[in-house]
Amino acid sequence: MFDGLMTQPNTGASTIQRGLASVRRHLGMEVAYVSKFVDGMSLYREVDAPGLEALIKPGDTRSLEEVYCRHILAGTLPELIPDTSRESLAASLPITAALPIGSHMSVPIRLPDGTPYGMFCCLSPRANPTLNARDLAVMRVFAELAAHEIAREVAEEETRATRLAEVREVIRDGMFAFRFQPILAIQPFQVVGFEALTRFTAEPYRSPDIWFDAAHAVGLGVELESAVLRQAARAVIRLPYPTFVSVNASPRVILAGKLASVFAGLPLDRLVLEVTEHEKVEDYAALRVALAPLRKEGIRLAIDDAGAGYSSLRHILQLRPDIIKLDMGLTRDVDRDPAKRALAAALCHFARETGCQIVAEGIETEAEFSTLEALGVAKGQGYLLGKPGDLATANGLVGLPAELRG
Repeated sequence: MFDGLMTQPNTGASTIQRGLASVRRHLGMEVAYVSKFVDGMSLYREVDAPGLEALIKPGDTRSLEEVYCRHILAGTLPELIPDTSRESLAASLPITAALPIGSHMSVPIRLPDGTPYGMFCCLSPRANPTLNARDLAVMRVFAELAAHEIAREVAEEETRATRLAEVREVIRDGMFAFRFQPILAIQPFQVVGFEALTRFTAEPYRSPDIWFDAAHAVGLGVELESAVLRQAARAVIRLPYPTFVSVNASPRVILAGKLASVFAGLPLDRLVLEVTEHEKVEDYAALRVALAPLRKEGIRLAIDDAGAGYSSLRHILQLRPDIIKLDMGLTRDVDRDPAKRALAAALCHFARETGCQIVAEGIETEAEFSTLEALGVAKGQGYLLGKPGDLATANGLVGLPAELRG
């Protein structure tokens, strides 16, 4: 059964896998594994048993009633058994003859709180009287290394489970609200729309980017974005015609193909979809295909944060947006910074050549506003023009004389 064994470890294996191979070869034994205790079973999570895959492989399980583990944990079997025939309890267990097991060495793996996780084990069909306390010490070192790695994995799994539960609760209970920042046309100077800014109401407070990153990390990013977009976009039916609402969407949620149902029943010609600049797009053709039905129905496409990085320029060239939004980093001090002014001027020229509009974000001073107006910027937003407010405040801004807005 144990003839013709391969002894070279898999060079692409995990840290634990490499440790198993090293210990097994050091001890001259045929099987090494790390197990995990799951509902009364011993699950073999990682195995090094070259040529014996039919006997034991990752994912196999055995009842804890059959194997040595529970006896070793209870202290009724020693961790080191050079010859199972000389250990009456081991010799009496059916598995000893069934495999067979002639020698056995196993060390419990415990989590930081002392909870038994599983075992680090080696076995052979032959008795090996040369196995000694020094060999056991070597195994304990490797078991400690495995325990450290497993503790890290368990902590990550617990963190993920916590995040998953939190994101599900946020989606289920709609634990988000919106502030609406006015977007003004420069000529004539008037409110024409609002950008919906998400604020999460769950405690403790976390910024929107943290919530969205956490949701994507646990596989709920598209679901959370869709829930937020659905609620944000509905504000448009509570604002006077033809005021528009601008909402932010990542390429991932667009490619998921759910936006048609998210925006169902809403006047798409009064919605602007802002594609975030920060996410890399692998397939622009697929993104264009996903956007085409929405744009055909009247939704306008904006590229957010233009000028903040290379991705925005690729978005602009590949997606041909209706609106280019200048990043606030470009707007800030544009009146005093020739480089920023030159880049803003270039984007304004590009907009005129391609038939799209420029919206400048983050306008905070009269000098910035005047400079951007002179460059030909069509629309703007920022604290100088109006701070974010609730929907009632947004409604109150529509139609007011320009000198009363702020």
